[in-house]
Amino acid sequence: MVVVALIAAMTALVAGVVNAGLPGAQLRGAARELAAQLRYARAQAIASGEPQQLTLDAATREWKAPRERKGQLPQAIEVIAVGARDATAGSTVATYRFFPDGASTGGHVRLRRGDAEWRIDVAWLTGEVELKRANGDEP
Repeated sequence: MVVVALIAAMTALVAGVVNAGLPGAQLRGAARELAAQLRYARAQAIASGEPQQLTLDAATREWKAPRERKGQLPQAIEVIAVGARDATAGSTVATYRFFPDGASTGGHVRLRRGDAEWRIDVAWLTGEVELKRANGDEP
């Protein structure tokens, strides 16, 4: 009986730890996926010799990348996206354009859930996509 009680207590403890880590894992996974899609758009621009773009609607959390790739970020994640100004004035849609030389229009995306935040930066000169953890209180 004591062994069964110990196993039940250990199972409850492990389940609590796993469930506490799931929101963070979901946020990290979404940030990695979006960064990968931005890198894919850049690679397609270089490989095809044609400008490519990824659009991200912060309101619906939907993104569209080259070659009909698309997806949606989880509803629990707050999206703050800054892309090409000319395409997003007064809109929730941010556009990240990549050019055949690897350059881009630049911008960044912040994905937040509670106090946890990830930031994806797109360099305008090189088009390099960088993913990093950020503080939730960052401007």
